[in-house]
Amino acid sequence: MPPKSRFTKLDAFTKTVDEARIRTTSGGIVTIVSLLVVLFLSWGEWADYRRVVIHPELVVDKSRGERMDIHLNITFPRMPCELLTLDVMDVSGEQQHGVAHGVSKVRLRPESQGGGVIDVKALNLHDETAEHLDPSYCGECYGATAPPNAQKAGCCNTCEDVREAYAAQGWAFGRGENVEQCTREHYAERLDEQREEGCRIEGELQVNKVVGNFHLAPGRSFSNGNMHVHDLKNYWETPNGKQHDFTHTIHQLRFGPQLPTALFQRMGKNIMPWTNHHQNPLDGSRQMTNDPGYNYMYFVKIVPTSYLPLGWEKKVKNVPGHVDLNGEGSLETHQYSVTSHKRSLQGGNDAAEGHAERQHSQGGIPGVFFSYDISPMKVINREEPAKTFTGFLAGLCAIVGGTLTVAAAVDRGLFEGASRLKKMRSKDL
Repeated sequence: MPPKSRFTKLDAFTKTVDEARIRTTSGGIVTIVSLLVVLFLSWGEWADYRRVVIHPELVVDKSRGERMDIHLNITFPRMPCELLTLDVMDVSGEQQHGVAHGVSKVRLRPESQGGGVIDVKALNLHDETAEHLDPSYCGECYGATAPPNAQKAGCCNTCEDVREAYAAQGWAFGRGENVEQCTREHYAERLDEQREEGCRIEGELQVNKVVGNFHLAPGRSFSNGNMHVHDLKNYWETPNGKQHDFTHTIHQLRFGPQLPTALFQRMGKNIMPWTNHHQNPLDGSRQMTNDPGYNYMYFVKIVPTSYLPLGWEKKVKNVPGHVDLNGEGSLETHQYSVTSHKRSLQGGNDAAEGHAERQHSQGGIPGVFFSYDISPMKVINREEPAKTFTGFLAGLCAIVGGTLTVAAAVDRGLFEGASRLKKMRSKDL
């Protein structure tokens, strides 16, 4: 027998000799079951260690001088592209009239013919040029000043030049029956041909990251003093009773890049039942009306959002904006909530709905208006491992130790119970 050392008295794990050990069938079964439980719980601990969770944070948005992208795709089945104008304005004083850059107008067939696409490139009635005219020709602007982007400086050689000149002066244009350029280009006739067509507006806008609005309304827009005005003459005058209205379907409206679907999949059960995981609440919405004098308003509250994938600090490159949809760096985008309102330009109240006290103002411009406001707070969705490696080891040790402790107690209980039964049977015999 080896000599005792000074650490012998500190041994918390006392040993038993083989002669004092008793092996039982129940002990073997408990051992197998406990091993299976340890393996099952250890696999669950490993899966939890490998899991990535999303931790949202709320911070003050300190970005400045940025512009924001607005992606839109909206269909107007009873509104021809020629009459539809997209304008943007904000509190900084910046205005964009008749936005065309980055946005396409897709002409659609009438609803009775299925609403298919007619043309994507020929967006306007004034696509024809005046190249066939005499080089010395200088068209009259009919009292207005020639637009700066005219094909020939100081002249209005096309119907579009005259329309732009009138818009700059704040004058209504109409069908251009008495304008020589429009008569030559058959503007009125072609306008009548498109009366039953629809239009889809799709593309991307760039706006200042301040409070503002963009709207789709009929007629050429212009500024008259401090007022924003639309030429509604062609909208209200509808030959043969072919009236228009602003029935529309919003296929997509988002601000910035789309958040990855994996973000919501990883949230899993952490998403509350009342939370709309679809970050674009207006997608797929549809509004219908038969009233040409109808106004739709959407009040949008935008929240800047960052998505930081696991290990993004190592992947991000020294590139301003570091927007990358493949996980290489962070993703800067926006989420939004929306409140909608609609009213007839004739005014009135909601007596038909049982709310006669609700009064609606009279007048305005028919169309679809989006007013947006930017939140000063920013949401950061950060990917993080659910558990550290140290936590994984601690959990593993807890599983093994706890399972074996419970198994030992169960085995001891079974052994003591079996022993007492044997003693009781021996006494009966």
